[in-house]
Amino acid sequence: MRANEIRELSVEEISSRIGELEEERFRLNFRSATEPLADPLRLRWIRKDIARLKTVLRERQLESAR
Repeated sequence: MRANEIRELSVEEISSRIGELEEERFRLNFRSATEPLADPLRLRWIRKDIARLKTVLRERQLESAR
């Protein structure tokens, strides 16, 4: 997910997407402990997507505080 795409989303959509990705990351981490993953790079992509989402969310919080 690109930063431009994220900036088009509303705050509620960003928050829900963060929750979905956190849940998926938890499930993948749990499964990786018991069996090899088919796509181990998916964990990295999820982490980076969460970071992008949180960055845009924080930018919006700082803009609204002005």
